[in-house]
Amino acid sequence: MNKHLLLLLLASYSVLTTFAQGPAAAADILIPKPTKIEAGEGYFTWTPGTEISIPKNARDLVAHSQLLKAFWGTNTPPAATSNRINLKLDSKFPSSEGYRLSISASGIDLTAATPAGLFYGIQSLLQLATAGRESNTLTKIAAAVIQDQPRFGYRGMHLDVSRHFFPVAFIKEYLDMLATYKFNYFHWHLTDDQGWRIEIKRYPKLQQVAAWREETLQGHARNQPARYDGRAYGGFYTQSEVREIVKYAQERYITIIPEIEMPGHSVAVLAAYPELACTDGPFKVATKWGVFEDVFCPKEETFTFLENVLSEVIALFPGKYIHIGGDECPKTRWKESSLAQAVMKTNNLADEDELQSYFIRRIEAFLQSKGKRLMGWDEILEGGLAPNATVMSWRGIQGGIDAARQGHDVVMTPTQYCYFDYYQADNALEPLAIGGMLPIEKVYSYEPIPAELTPQESRHILGAQGNVWTEYIADPADVQYMAYARMMALSEVVWSDPTQKEFRGFAQRLAPQLNHWQQQGINVANRLFDLSCSSRGLPSGGIEVTLKNPIGNGEIRYELDGRDPKPNSPLYQEAMLLEESALLRATTFVDGKQVAPVAWMDIYHHLGIGAKLSLSQAPANRYLSLAPNALLNGVRGRNNRFDDQEWIGFDQGHNLVALIDMGTSKPLQYLQLRFFHQPGAWIYAPKQIEVYWAEDEAGQQISGPVRMDINSPLDQVATVRVPLPKTTRFLRILVPNAGQIPAGQPGAGNGAWLFVDEIEIH
Repeated sequence: MNKHLLLLLLASYSVLTTFAQGPAAAADILIPKPTKIEAGEGYFTWTPGTEISIPKNARDLVAHSQLLKAFWGTNTPPAATSNRINLKLDSKFPSSEGYRLSISASGIDLTAATPAGLFYGIQSLLQLATAGRESNTLTKIAAAVIQDQPRFGYRGMHLDVSRHFFPVAFIKEYLDMLATYKFNYFHWHLTDDQGWRIEIKRYPKLQQVAAWREETLQGHARNQPARYDGRAYGGFYTQSEVREIVKYAQERYITIIPEIEMPGHSVAVLAAYPELACTDGPFKVATKWGVFEDVFCPKEETFTFLENVLSEVIALFPGKYIHIGGDECPKTRWKESSLAQAVMKTNNLADEDELQSYFIRRIEAFLQSKGKRLMGWDEILEGGLAPNATVMSWRGIQGGIDAARQGHDVVMTPTQYCYFDYYQADNALEPLAIGGMLPIEKVYSYEPIPAELTPQESRHILGAQGNVWTEYIADPADVQYMAYARMMALSEVVWSDPTQKEFRGFAQRLAPQLNHWQQQGINVANRLFDLSCSSRGLPSGGIEVTLKNPIGNGEIRYELDGRDPKPNSPLYQEAMLLEESALLRATTFVDGKQVAPVAWMDIYHHLGIGAKLSLSQAPANRYLSLAPNALLNGVRGRNNRFDDQEWIGFDQGHNLVALIDMGTSKPLQYLQLRFFHQPGAWIYAPKQIEVYWAEDEAGQQISGPVRMDINSPLDQVATVRVPLPKTTRFLRILVPNAGQIPAGQPGAGNGAWLFVDEIEIH
């Protein structure tokens, strides 16, 4: 155990205030939650004189014993004396990674079938000891029998070091955190368009050229015009450093999976070796984020290069998997390349998707010849999957379903549950992120086995993985903030019995650990007291507002006039009914102290509240959290965030077609609509809208169309007002998608997105 993690464990007793009155029950502490816990009577007293015994013939267990000795204790041969911690191997134990931890007043017995099982048992024991430490010479651990084993054999975390490079010391800290919470795979994303991060001795330009970019994008990639910092950036891990990290991981029973991207995300390589491209270049290491047209050309020189690179990679990583990426590979250069087209003709390939499959199959054959298995993102399904490939399903769950049905192993890592570069709280104080919203409770709710699979197909789901992409995560503190808390939630997804999962209990166990990390200077995100605000229109015309925090503790105080709440502000106890507009501000207090940022919701009451709304075309699933209710709930979307829950997104080719039934004819003056306009994110306000009204659903009177003038490419929220007749019951609104993105704009040639928030009726 390294010094950092040891200090973390030793110091945490001071902030585990939940358990300050004595030894804590295991059920109140452990993360991930064990399979079975039986509480006992009394407690075990751990002092500096406590002895730790291991079998004489089990040298592999010395490292485990040292973890405990580092906390307290001496290392001795097995004996039957009291005040002893005994580590035992038992080949009859039913699970290779499971363990049995028996704690009584007379001693502690930790039994497992393998050293890995003992290691996981030690992690649980150290959590118990940390919570029960009462002084520098005394720790009390409540008596219990813990029977535990993981649900999945693959429990993974990922880290992208290409977009931003992290030092060896931090990689070790990251591995320590994985080990503490019983993860056993580390997916190391070593190469991408923005930098090559591993030394390859045969190709020195990978270190000299591909590892360095001339500058880095500042702000979000969708912001226009783009800004850069003007500073060279880069770095790489030497093969000696890689071996050091691999050994460090092995000591913690973590297998490292290196990722070498191909055939796309290869611009950094092409900058160093342009002869591997389909065009002459020139190329430079990418300075911004995104997907680039230039990719590896499927020529023999390319395969020779990649096989030589992979040979050096294979020599460094003893695990069975090599990840080759395979995602986001544009086919433009292949379509334009006579060489690529000749390869297709020679190999009877129907299209460029099959050419990608051909590319992947050749790499898989090489890896198999070296005793390795190929792993790739779910795009490797396109054109036909390589025979023995393992798929990582990231674009939702469908890729995993398809691969499992074809008999392939799958690691589930869908964006909506497993992308820890997404925002984790909906407040203006969050650091810049790529987008999306993934609060910790949503991570915890994830079920990796899709309901669509049969029991036989489900056996191919190896487990799940959390991904940390670092376009907007520039240093170790940023990784800590974005990953560590959500990593805890994922640990129970992949380890614990799903029938025993319950978020409120998890949050209670998580809270003292988060407090500790913050006090120790670890930049972990503690969002357990952050409020979420939601509203819905009622048939009565009122607006029901609900406030809650993930942990369910503390006092929620609020104001309705825009002032920040104080400890003596009104106490929220149940859903509020608002009959008029309000500027809601709310936060959580514990013992009179504010423990969360102020959450806000500006509520605009209008005549459409409570009306019946139906949409003829469904919004995109990823922007569907409240739809269609978000369009008539009295709340506008944020002016600077299209990915909050109030903006509803329609993807390429889909329109907003809404029918609103007011219930009875009402005197109306105007209709107001707002549209997000951000060309850098492929989002365009419409050129025109059409509004129809009628006294009955069948009849129509045409109002327009009403045209909008959106000439500026700059980001903005466009607002339009449409005059209405004096009385009407039904409103039909048609907002056409802007269509194809024009030349010269980001995403040119693709379909635009349409984003709308509240439909206000006055």
